[in-house]
Amino acid sequence: MIVDAHQHYWEVARGDYRWLGPHLAPLYRDFGPQDLEPELAACGVAGTILVQAADSLAETRYLLALAARTDAVLGVVGWVDLEAPSARAEIAELARDPLLVGIRPMLQDLADPRWVLREEVVRALGELPRHGLCFDALVRPVQLDAIAELGTRIPELDLVVDHGGKPTLGARRWSGFAQWRAAHARIAANPRARCKLSGLVTEVEPGLSLALARSELARTLDVLLDLYGPTRCLWGSDWPVVTLRCGYREWWTLAHELTARLSESEQALVFGVNASTFYRRARSPRARTLARPGLA
Repeated sequence: MIVDAHQHYWEVARGDYRWLGPHLAPLYRDFGPQDLEPELAACGVAGTILVQAADSLAETRYLLALAARTDAVLGVVGWVDLEAPSARAEIAELARDPLLVGIRPMLQDLADPRWVLREEVVRALGELPRHGLCFDALVRPVQLDAIAELGTRIPELDLVVDHGGKPTLGARRWSGFAQWRAAHARIAANPRARCKLSGLVTEVEPGLSLALARSELARTLDVLLDLYGPTRCLWGSDWPVVTLRCGYREWWTLAHELTARLSESEQALVFGVNASTFYRRARSPRARTLARPGLA
């Protein structure tokens, strides 16, 4: 079963997507299941994990309602204000919906790289394991050390680093590569930590083609696969954000090519099994015919 561990839907008129505006013209429109379904069918993707894109409870409830009427959505990663006194109660209330599988604060937008370690935030995140929920870490490289420390503060927390921690990818060796790798090594030492192989093509420096950045992409995936192993890496599309650089099928094909060193059983883990086991509250996907990556 192929599972896309990371995708989004949104309706612009809802008005709570603070990051989304006319400056992102290709994304500044509605994206719904009817737009993604042809891509899922072409690639043989049986189901997806739908991830929040706005820092509001209203959007989380909107996504849960959308998931309830969309068979391909296996679960929703939502949002809660983790600093609020009401955070733990809100987590418990949202968790009553069986389609909620995790919580994601939008850490990448915060100035304090150690915000996630604030006492009230750690206290709220400590509620997630009690409800069978996972934690998605949307972070930049400077925030990775805090995620490693969070894993020691809450050792029972299942966490996943989104988009490989958003490394800078380009034709020349990134000066922060060694620090990025070392931080991931500290996170990966936690057996409950995972990493998503998603969102990487949009981290390629502007103006550089994916063909020229291919070696950097390959090196990045190799590092993550070596540190976390094929049992703890999850493939995701990050659709529709991925369309800023390439189409869904192009990323699907490229991801298979870049992980070709894996065995067939290891690829099955990365491209589906791991998402279903990590997000353990997710519903089971329905089978689709698997497309050949080179033809997707």
